[in-house]
Amino acid sequence: MKICLPGLLPEQLVVDLPEIDAQHEEIFCRIESLKTACFESSHVPVAEFEALLDYFTMHFATEERLAEEAGLDFVDHARIHEDTLRLLRRALVEVIRGARDAHSFLRYCEYWFERHISEDDRLFINNLQSSNFMPSPGFWQGGDLQACA
Repeated sequence: MKICLPGLLPEQLVVDLPEIDAQHEEIFCRIESLKTACFESSHVPVAEFEALLDYFTMHFATEERLAEEAGLDFVDHARIHEDTLRLLRRALVEVIRGARDAHSFLRYCEYWFERHISEDDRLFINNLQSSNFMPSPGFWQGGDLQACA
């Protein structure tokens, strides 16, 4: 897979929390790389698709950790994460079996993620900032912020 260059996170989706913005950027990077990989061949790189969903899982855990550190109620937002992961994992099985198109799956991931950031994450970040939350100095260390490979 190709190395992704920064800049895939649309400006209107920047939430002004560096750890979260970096992870959002990485997810868009991975989706774009998978689109390119699938466009160039009929092969579906299953391990890379699974890595995308694993990264979603890690990102959701980061948001949950931040909410916990700030003492915010995150039950409804966490439920959205759980439901989405269950749906995406089921859809990925269909892609692997050939019952669902890989491009449609990726377009759905991208559309869902854009909507989730603009609606759910913005509200979460606003609540986080309203709570006067200050991330710990080492908050970058726990993240898996790597370039797409």
